[in-house]
Amino acid sequence: MDLASPAAPAALRVDGAVPRHPPLRATGNGPAEADIWAALRAEAEAALIEEPLYAGIIQATILDQRNFAQALAYRLAHRLGDGDLTRLAMRDLCLGTFEADPKAVPSAVRDLIAIRERDATCRRYLDPFLFYKGFAALEAYRVAHWLWHQDRMTLALHVQSRISEVCGCDIHPAARLGSGVFIDHATAVVIGETTVVADDVSILQSVTLGGTGKESGDRHPKIERGVLLSVGAKVLGNIRVGEGAKVAAAAVVLHDVPPRTTVAGVPARVVSRVPPREEPALTMDHIFGDGI
Repeated sequence: MDLASPAAPAALRVDGAVPRHPPLRATGNGPAEADIWAALRAEAEAALIEEPLYAGIIQATILDQRNFAQALAYRLAHRLGDGDLTRLAMRDLCLGTFEADPKAVPSAVRDLIAIRERDATCRRYLDPFLFYKGFAALEAYRVAHWLWHQDRMTLALHVQSRISEVCGCDIHPAARLGSGVFIDHATAVVIGETTVVADDVSILQSVTLGGTGKESGDRHPKIERGVLLSVGAKVLGNIRVGEGAKVAAAAVVLHDVPPRTTVAGVPARVVSRVPPREEPALTMDHIFGDGI
């Protein structure tokens, strides 16, 4: 997702209001989709031998599909369909989005790579693709986001509702999320309507990117590239968390966070500087300062 446009996007304009902050910048592209698709297929073939009881799901989800987009659409439909929409209808909806939105599949590929690189428990691409709620929630959000901007708001809100029901993660379709985003566990993550999340951000369980309840219009946080949001962090209001910053577990952030600083506490305050060469969202280092 391009977060570098000089104009305020429609999703951030509410009743004519323009964001107080300049737009965020995006980062470069990762490995090609074809490389990840080849790796997924190889892992799926190995898994057929490892667990024959699950072979039918693996075969149908990956080995019977022609490409990454078709496999992802099939898997999302399998997890989110059979509510008010059948799995077949959900698959067609997801695949139509991936074909229409040139950024959706490359973003999903970068998200999958982010999990593999940052999650110490992840041993192959196949695991998050099949099972991780954070990956499913994020890619389904991308479907809802595209629908929202096609003025298909009813369907967008349906997808949002299914994400919440199935994954325990509530992302408003109008929020703007970049690529290479890692949502770990996903449970109780809430991301509000006018939130902007740049590339290469890591978000742990129970994080809230919300409003203060006192504002209208553009009222949600702007999270810059490379930020680490730890367990239970709450970032509230139209404030900015600067590039490469860390927000400690259970911190409540009510004011802008300078780039490459660590904040902790209720309300959050700066407790240390992030070392120059450290990339918090990539290293997943949760040491927030002396004794913290």
